[in-house]
Amino acid sequence: MRYRAGLETRAKILDATRELLAEGGLDGATIKAICERADVRAGSFYNLFDSKEEAILTAVRQAITAVDPDPAGLGEEQIADLIEAYIRFVTAEPVLAKVYLRIAVGGGVSDQAIADRMLRHHRARVERFRDALLRADPHLPKEEAELDAEATLAAINGYALHSILDPTFDFAGHARRLIPA
Repeated sequence: MRYRAGLETRAKILDATRELLAEGGLDGATIKAICERADVRAGSFYNLFDSKEEAILTAVRQAITAVDPDPAGLGEEQIADLIEAYIRFVTAEPVLAKVYLRIAVGGGVSDQAIADRMLRHHRARVERFRDALLRADPHLPKEEAELDAEATLAAINGYALHSILDPTFDFAGHARRLIPA
């Protein structure tokens, strides 16, 4: 019973976090506002999350997982699947995509724990992209596939940033150009 209550509280906090981000961006999602919206006490928040950033990154992680082409981790996705998943995340969740990039850059510079978390996430994405490239071309040297994966992610992250700064930018069109012929 206690476990279920904890899960329900966690869900309420994450729902409140997403709502507040959509309404007021990163600045509007304070711990106080999150707790008020979720109707929980700050102690309950801190029992589940170490910081506001952790709650926000958890909400972002859920949105990314929702578009994951291989949520079971079977290792069968192709590079096109991974790029299309990134496109779905940025276009379906523009507020969370914006927050993700803002935390990755700003938070990663000023907070080592956030930097470590973002680097772990980046390394995992590089591995998935590299492995997809190797599935497409088993003769490709692993080191070259790793460099290509880094370059692809750098480009798609740059396109995402461009689309956040300029809503008229064709993010999906540019990102799809990264899909190998």
